[in-house]
Amino acid sequence: MGFAGRLRALMAGRAMSTRVLARAVPCDPGYVSKLATGAKHPSAEMARRLDEILGAGGELELAALVDDREDAGRGLPVVDDEIGALELARHAAASDVGGAAVDRLEQAVDGLATAYPSTPPALLLERVRAHLGYVTGLLDARKTLAEHRRLLVAGGWLSLLAATCLIDLGRREASAANLRTAAQIAGETGHREIAAWCLETRSWQVLTDGGYRQAAGLAYSAQRAAPRGSSAFIQATAQEGRAWARLGAARETYDALARVEELVSPMPMPETPEHHYQYDPAKSQAYTATTLAWLGDPGAEGHARQVLDRLESAADGPPRPRRAASARLDLALALTAAGRLDEAAATALDAVTSRLLVPSNYWRAEEVISAVAARDVPEGRELEEAYHGICR
Repeated sequence: MGFAGRLRALMAGRAMSTRVLARAVPCDPGYVSKLATGAKHPSAEMARRLDEILGAGGELELAALVDDREDAGRGLPVVDDEIGALELARHAAASDVGGAAVDRLEQAVDGLATAYPSTPPALLLERVRAHLGYVTGLLDARKTLAEHRRLLVAGGWLSLLAATCLIDLGRREASAANLRTAAQIAGETGHREIAAWCLETRSWQVLTDGGYRQAAGLAYSAQRAAPRGSSAFIQATAQEGRAWARLGAARETYDALARVEELVSPMPMPETPEHHYQYDPAKSQAYTATTLAWLGDPGAEGHARQVLDRLESAADGPPRPRRAASARLDLALALTAAGRLDEAAATALDAVTSRLLVPSNYWRAEEVISAVAARDVPEGRELEEAYHGICR
């Protein structure tokens, strides 16, 4: 693009008419019109003045110089190719965002994922939505290709976390919309881990709705999508085991648990074990307790007690009270399977009155309530009253 084309583009980009630009120079509007159509060629002084007014950063001066060389017959095709390449590089590196801003945004996304286990989902959702709005604004700004991809990836993680919070709140349609957005971003950026987490999260949602066989299939698809050995791969394997347990398929359940153990055993404890998208050995123990409890395995009680002790201590990082409340439900289910219904009711009551259960876990509490109600356990009435008063 020569001087005239660049001048027209800059005027259009700044919504500046010929008359307004001429008044700013100042010069005759007809002269500016001829410059914009290529009927006239500017002097070096005029090119510099127009460049200054339009904030072109030397672009118009350079274009005028190239046009001068063309007029003189000094190999313009070669020069124009070179200038075009330089201009492309300059625009590719131009950014109103900046790498430092993207760095801080990525750190904020990690902070939100780390806050998930200890923050009420409604409160966390507000923060996630605010950051999604910020990402949308940055995507509308001028940025490099690398920054664009990093912003999309951050938006993918945020959409995924929003979907998880919405599942916890029992808002299925809104969760599905956010999962679709995260999956679309994963496809556009080629981010396999986000794609796998979308499938794993959908598997969990289907599992809580009672679609156990579909949940197992989604968990298997998540494993195929994830990089092998990644957190998403391990989580999806554990999710597969939980789905088989709900189906009463013991062989498939134990096989999944063995695969998880093989993957997790060499793993060190991460610096931030509470990060929702970073798997850690403590998570594996909690999932094993849940899976065995659902399967009715006698070993579930021991696992659940061990998990509860670790979650309430500082053995694996800071205490995680919300996970501990969920672990109490695992223990209550294990005690129910063992026929110790009074203990099961008391343990589930502790979980309910902690006020830390999220809606996606209510159905697990209801299973304990149903079991103790069927046997008319005295403690069951107190549990049911507390459940309806707090959770419903």
